Amino acid sequence: MNLEHKYCQLGTDVMVKNGTEISGYASLFGLTDQGGDVVDVGAYRQSLGASKAKGWSIKMLWQHDPSQPIGVWDEVREDAKGLWVKGRLLPDVARAREAAALLEAGAIDGLSIGYRTVKSTKDKAGKRHLSQLELWEVSLVTFPMLPDARVGAKGEDPDAPDLRELAAVLTDARLTIAHI
Repeated sequence: MNLEHKYCQLGTDVMVKNGTEISGYASLFGLTDQGGDVVDVGAYRQSLGASKAKGWSIKMLWQHDPSQPIGVWDEVREDAKGLWVKGRLLPDVARAREAAALLEAGAIDGLSIGYRTVKSTKDKAGKRHLSQLELWEVSLVTFPMLPDARVGAKGEDPDAPDLRELAAVLTDARLTIAHI
């Protein structure tokens, strides 16, 4: 079973409250990411229902590292826009305290999903449409796949082009290296 990751920068709807509470979109429907994938509306519905029925939670990890849980997602749901998450960084976890400081300073601003593709199709343009995903985790990350969605951090202009451009360049470099 292959676990895939899909990156999405925290958008202006993402909030960090009291240094520990986080909410926002971890995935946005209908947008083509830098890997050529599009998550379709409803892609998470079955997975979220199955997780809820079994009493399983979607994990909050640091940089997709399963040995570094940093908090809990109290709410994970689909709406018309995408996959919305709300959770808490755990202040008793050292890495969570670091993550909170980095988020508040604007040093990191990305969310990424860890999932397994259940159903997908390719369109004529070669884009892969992900219609059913098994969601495992949502991570705080440094470099997301959708650089146009920005975090609205204290004192930061979410439309500032310099960080978006840097993220796009670094993501392109990472993808190029991965294909060598």
